[in-house]
Amino acid sequence: MSNVRVHDPEELRRVFGTFPTGVTSVAALTGGIPLGLAASSFTSVSLDPPIVSVCVKHGSRTWPRLRAASRLGISVLGAHQEEASRRLAAPGDDRFATLPWRVTAGGAVFVEGSSAWLECSVHQEISVGDHDVVMLRVHELDADPAVAPLVFHGSRYRQLQPVPAAVTDGPGRD
Repeated sequence: MSNVRVHDPEELRRVFGTFPTGVTSVAALTGGIPLGLAASSFTSVSLDPPIVSVCVKHGSRTWPRLRAASRLGISVLGAHQEEASRRLAAPGDDRFATLPWRVTAGGAVFVEGSSAWLECSVHQEISVGDHDVVMLRVHELDADPAVAPLVFHGSRYRQLQPVPAAVTDGPGRD
């Protein structure tokens, strides 16, 4: 292992990028218009109560407006939605102009065709370094296991490939 350059943002990005993540949309109806952002730092936190988290960079112009929404929609983007992720990550307010979406009675916005949807509300925010860790309370959720997720790894979009091995319980189960 070489010397670690922890103060070099490009080196941090390269090393952090070796951990594959899914890509999500965090969105709500604000002023009658869908508003959202892309987040690859989504994770489950707790089953009881049901809590998930996303990380939002300080300086985001979108997050302060989303934070005020009573309900937020988290869409776990599917492997076929790379362009949707790019649109949601781009600057500007018209990110949903060409995306198929739906809204719940609570104002959460979901990207159609995603692999999972979670309707959430802000539970807690923690400022850490250059990001806010946002804990979200899950109120409703659904998934389509037939839709493979979009994966981000090594600063590139990727797709999962089936592995011909026995099914296991996976990590985190004792």
